[in-house]
Amino acid sequence: MPIDGTNRGPEVLLVVRRGPQAPPLGAQVEDGLRGAIRTGRLRPGDRLPPTRTLARDLGVSRRLVVDAYDQLVAEAWLEARVGSGTFVRRALPQVDVAGAPRRVGRAAPVPRPRIDFFPGHPDLSAFPREDWQRATRSALRELPDAAFGYADPRGLHELRVALATMLARSRGVVCRPGQIVVCQGVVQALGLLVRSTGEGSDRAVRVAVEDPYLAEHRDVLGFAGAEVVPVPVDALGVRDEAVAAARPDLALLTPAHQCPTGVVLSAGRRAALAGLAQEHGMLLVEDDYDAEYRYDRSPVAALQALAPGQVAYLGSTSKTLAPGLRLAWIVVPEDRLAAVVRAKRYADAGSPVLEQAALARLITSGVYDRHVRAARRRQRTRRDALVAAVGLELDGARVEGAAAGLHAVVRLPAAFDASALVQAALLRDVGLYPLSTYAADPPPRTTGIVLGYGALAPPAIAEGVRRIAAALDEISSG
Repeated sequence: MPIDGTNRGPEVLLVVRRGPQAPPLGAQVEDGLRGAIRTGRLRPGDRLPPTRTLARDLGVSRRLVVDAYDQLVAEAWLEARVGSGTFVRRALPQVDVAGAPRRVGRAAPVPRPRIDFFPGHPDLSAFPREDWQRATRSALRELPDAAFGYADPRGLHELRVALATMLARSRGVVCRPGQIVVCQGVVQALGLLVRSTGEGSDRAVRVAVEDPYLAEHRDVLGFAGAEVVPVPVDALGVRDEAVAAARPDLALLTPAHQCPTGVVLSAGRRAALAGLAQEHGMLLVEDDYDAEYRYDRSPVAALQALAPGQVAYLGSTSKTLAPGLRLAWIVVPEDRLAAVVRAKRYADAGSPVLEQAALARLITSGVYDRHVRAARRRQRTRRDALVAAVGLELDGARVEGAAAGLHAVVRLPAAFDASALVQAALLRDVGLYPLSTYAADPPPRTTGIVLGYGALAPPAIAEGVRRIAAALDEISSG
């Protein structure tokens, strides 16, 4: 069916088939638009027809077209511009689709699967472009000339003040602005903590990490010269006695929503770890990577609030705004502050000032809080869609972990070969990530899969879970 290009967008041929053997209409519209972009019939910057127009031309419901546009926006094929319409993105998506979580320094990327449940993807289509533009313009008008020179390596003072106020209010963090060091992502923050801890020593810094945990962060710690020691996680979070037995200099933890299992560190273990840190001079590093997303109750306070002198608190905008901003921060205990600031100075002399100023204005104006609340509502809908799809399509499976974050662990009723499951899913244009690949010593079989829903519209989530069920049936019968 041709799309009328007059004042509506480019002319594109979309064919919608009907009948009992035809794929779902929504999937056909998505695939047709995606194919037009891949083949160059729709070019970067082209404007698409309004959803009402395309629905009328194709003889389908407008809701179906809206969902198709939303999905392609979430996959970064399209972008929605308020007041202007929907356009093909100028930078089209290419990401890695390996069976294990992505690691730093991987080879050239390949096109991502149509439905990618990668846990690290936030909803980039929801980035508040107009608010960010206004905040940037305000910063350019108002910042003094001196702000663009070599300044405090800790970061822009007004951002650190805004962060201290926000973190105290939303996470219970206890700090003054001078304890905050702004970094270019959590990757840099981890490197600074390792280098500052090992300053003046000829032995490797010993870092305890949760098992399972992100392979990327284990790699980053190793690259920084640390000795990485995995410690097990159970239903109550990381096991404090295992941390004690490891005798680390640092312990990297995700207490609010363990990555990837989703468990919340129990109150008893929080207290035990705080006591261990004080007794042995150990630094607890709290990665509070997605604490803004708790759906069933108010989030628990940061571990840092319990032991401000023993915890370095890490936060970022990667899950709330976009990882490409490279904005993160460390709240550093007073007795370690000078060493961390020194490491930051020698790393890059300070983070880019304009992005810091824009974020400060978003926070102080209340725009950031409104954006996070809207994102939380949207992501709760997506998690609910995932839970419903698992209950409908995957017999005997259950969703584990707290109702929080941008991913969930789905526990299958039987163990499967992890590699075979990944490949069977990829053949159906679905990217999924076995829980076993997050382990320090990955077993070949798994009962758990980690499904990220942050960048997927509910129809795509439902379709993806259906395809996972088909993949499981294939390898079970094969």
